[in-house]
Amino acid sequence: MNTYLENLNESQKAAVLHKDGPMIIIAGAGSGKTRVLTYRIAHLMKQGIDPFNILSLTFTNKAAREMKNRIATVVGDSESKNLWMGTFHSVFARILRSEGHHLGFPSNFTIYDMQDAVRLISSIIKEMQLDREKYKSKQILSRISSLKNSLITVKAYYNDTDLILADKMAQRPKLGEIYQQYVDRCFKAGAMDFDDLLLRTNEILTRFPEVLAKYQNRFKYILVDEYQDTNHSQYLIVRALADRFQNICVVGDDSQSIYAFRGANIQNILNFQRDYDKVSVFKLEQNYRSTKNIVEAANSVIAKNKTKLDKQVWTDNDRGTKIKVMQTYTEADEGRFVANSIFENAMNLQLKNSDFAILYRTNAQSRAIEDALRKKDIKYKIYGGLSFYQRKEIKDILAYLRLLVNQNDEEALKRVINYPARGIGSTTMDKLAVAANHYKKSIFEIIQNIYKIDINLNAGVKTKLSNFVTMIQHFQIEAKTKNAFEITDFVVKQTQLIRDLEKDGTPEGVSKVENIQELLNGIKDFIEVQKEKEEEDSLSFFLEDVALATDFDSDKKDDTPRVALMTIHLAKGLEFPFVYIVGLEETLFPSAMSMNTRSELEEERRLFYVALTRAEKQAYLSYAQTRYRWGKLIDCEPSRFLEEIDEEFLEYLKVKKVHFQQNKFINEDIFGSVPQNKIRFKKPIQRNLIKKQISKIETPNLKFNMPKNLKKVTNATIQNNNLFDNAIVVGNIVVHAKFGKGEVINLEGTGANKKAEIKFASVGLKKLLLQFAKLTIIS
Repeated sequence: MNTYLENLNESQKAAVLHKDGPMIIIAGAGSGKTRVLTYRIAHLMKQGIDPFNILSLTFTNKAAREMKNRIATVVGDSESKNLWMGTFHSVFARILRSEGHHLGFPSNFTIYDMQDAVRLISSIIKEMQLDREKYKSKQILSRISSLKNSLITVKAYYNDTDLILADKMAQRPKLGEIYQQYVDRCFKAGAMDFDDLLLRTNEILTRFPEVLAKYQNRFKYILVDEYQDTNHSQYLIVRALADRFQNICVVGDDSQSIYAFRGANIQNILNFQRDYDKVSVFKLEQNYRSTKNIVEAANSVIAKNKTKLDKQVWTDNDRGTKIKVMQTYTEADEGRFVANSIFENAMNLQLKNSDFAILYRTNAQSRAIEDALRKKDIKYKIYGGLSFYQRKEIKDILAYLRLLVNQNDEEALKRVINYPARGIGSTTMDKLAVAANHYKKSIFEIIQNIYKIDINLNAGVKTKLSNFVTMIQHFQIEAKTKNAFEITDFVVKQTQLIRDLEKDGTPEGVSKVENIQELLNGIKDFIEVQKEKEEEDSLSFFLEDVALATDFDSDKKDDTPRVALMTIHLAKGLEFPFVYIVGLEETLFPSAMSMNTRSELEEERRLFYVALTRAEKQAYLSYAQTRYRWGKLIDCEPSRFLEEIDEEFLEYLKVKKVHFQQNKFINEDIFGSVPQNKIRFKKPIQRNLIKKQISKIETPNLKFNMPKNLKKVTNATIQNNNLFDNAIVVGNIVVHAKFGKGEVINLEGTGANKKAEIKFASVGLKKLLLQFAKLTIIS
């Protein structure tokens, strides 16, 4: 009996039981699409479909692992291992390992990550003696990436006069030459970047019909998760592979299409029913994740989009509490509000830090949030920062390992040929690069023949280069009899990398040594896991696994519960009981860069929909009246997305009292008495009175009883010194963007030189020139 079907609702079950022909599963947020996709694969296997004939494509390694584990519980671990399941890049890399020889690539080709690709582009720009201000490496790489994902090869680029003209207008007329050089250098190094894994797969399937037929016959059933996130290149590969049997099942949600900036094309899912005949459509509309308030609020926002598929997400969950909206004066106040709220909710509801997530539009917003969390001693973790495998010391070791697998990997060679220092400088490397380009060989091959080729190097340098080659060749021999862990340990010891770091003696140096030890631990874990799964545990396979890892795959394990901080793009697919969405201000969210067309604005709205639907129990929305942007304090306008949520789902929080508490870690008596001329509070009762006044100051909202002309001293009114003479007086409670709230104790000077001495609760006494202070009067 298929007991797994009992866990499905009627809509889910219908999608699982359907067998042949093209089908689309339109899955709303939290509707259990992963469960459906998993059980559909398991059910196909139960119906006698050979797992070798099933291809399942996902966007994250994490999703692929979870699905495979679930399938194993239904059909058994042995059979589930035979599935072709993984990310687009990992599956296509596997195909290219077998078929890349058709294009002249070795089976052990290196996969360049972003850092490798940028370094190579930088080298090409330097060698071509181009203006680095006009030809910025990351921008050039982004342009090349966009061309590749649109299947615009170097040849196609030169045949398109519009593209050439566009780059000339952008003052980058040499873009085509850089593109050609980049492709040639990657080929010579036996390397592919992430975009090549798609482009080259398309090339093989197009140029070699026998290869296409081979994989069409193998993949009789194809399933694609998150289809709305596919780009043009991925779309064409899937169409080509599915063309023979047409047994293709795509799962996705147009309302969560948020990756246009990296090439995703929402039209792929919107036009699926036009691409195939007699498409079966299934809708998963019941949300199992969130409360009714959250689901219906999200629906009210996404309904404003004009480009969408027809569906109505609903839930049987509790009504839940309303979505909380908080307005603060500054971004620092916003950070304090979030930190205080998390602290109170965790204490009152007995929650763990890991039950909370803080989502923002841009990484730069995390600073104020981090400051506030640290002051509250709330443990947190930032996702999307520097991943473990991108740290320098780890990249150095991986570069050595990459050379053992592929000695022509020039980026790996350039990284370690003089680390630790061997006296091989940049001048030598420039000469080697010129020779390599001239003879159309790799740098390693040039060094192997260093005594046969005259490139104007002295005997001492030639000896050092020869010794380096000998060392790498020795490592390669050892690698034939050692597993991934043993050869890595051997390389680390022989190169004396740890000893070099230990000389540092700083905490950073110690941390780097610990990271290397963690890498060795990770490789040992990798080998054990691969043995358990009866899968390949070679050094080559480990390096590919690392190259294709994501932030969530590669981070070191940490069992300490932590609040999650991340951009909304990174949060897609995740869920948390409590979610704080911060910075809901016009030009920040929606972004000023995404408000030029309706399609851009609709993607921003989908991004907000994704953020809101991450919440299970409670969502908080916050925005600031003022925020530092590009070094300037600007006035902010609430995001239009706040207005688009139906009012019945929102609760605007009332201002809470802010209690200023100063912890004393040293007995003040040891410092003696304070000189009398420095004392500003002459009587204890006055000090207490000030404290009482400050404790009544609330996190700023729009509701203050004061004359309109005294509410705010803006940048415009700062220039009017007469206004200051009339507006700010001793005894005023004011707010400063950086120092927070305080009382005006003294005024001196006139006109442009007028100064105020202010007692701030956070930093004590400050004397500020009113012309530039940007103060807001509260009372």
